[in-house]
Amino acid sequence: MRDQLRAGAAIYNAGYYHAAHDAWEEHWLDLESGTDDEQLLHGLIQCTAAVHHAHEQNWEGAVGLAASAREYLEAVPPDYHGVNLPPIRAFLTALAADPERIERQPPVGLEHEGERPTLATLEFAPTAIAATVLADELGFDETPVAQARTYAERDLEAGDDGSQFIALLFAFVREEAHRGIIYQRLRDHVGRRQAREADVDGLF
Repeated sequence: MRDQLRAGAAIYNAGYYHAAHDAWEEHWLDLESGTDDEQLLHGLIQCTAAVHHAHEQNWEGAVGLAASAREYLEAVPPDYHGVNLPPIRAFLTALAADPERIERQPPVGLEHEGERPTLATLEFAPTAIAATVLADELGFDETPVAQARTYAERDLEAGDDGSQFIALLFAFVREEAHRGIIYQRLRDHVGRRQAREADVDGLF
């Protein structure tokens, strides 16, 4: 769960509040209801949704989600899985009482393992998760990004730390100003590798 937590926290800390939950949701859906892991992810998902609704000036939705998220996180130990929960709980309490505070000051940052993860500091595994989440959020076709992730993971398993797919995924996540060009390069590399694989398959 560490990689999902770091990916979602970095996406949230970058201001993509709506998208952050996508890094957690698939893992959360597989968890047994009521466990600490489930409560943590459920609370974080609702926290990010509350922030998103507040930014959209949906005050009623923000209040309800902030209160609900606070309840989920209340039952979880304060540093569970390395997530610093007391500041989040305090923020959710304040947001539920006054959702318009979002217009006066930024929302709480998410801290994990003693730091605030950013897109620029993520390791490969959470970067790969963030790449597919951001592709979907920003209107890119997620399919070639997901395929690039698969190729990058295969290359890592084969000991190829210099894989072009690894480099392109890092660049796609970290280089906001050039994301469109990087996406095109990534898509082209995926297409070429798929063509090579098809050529090999055709030999047998």
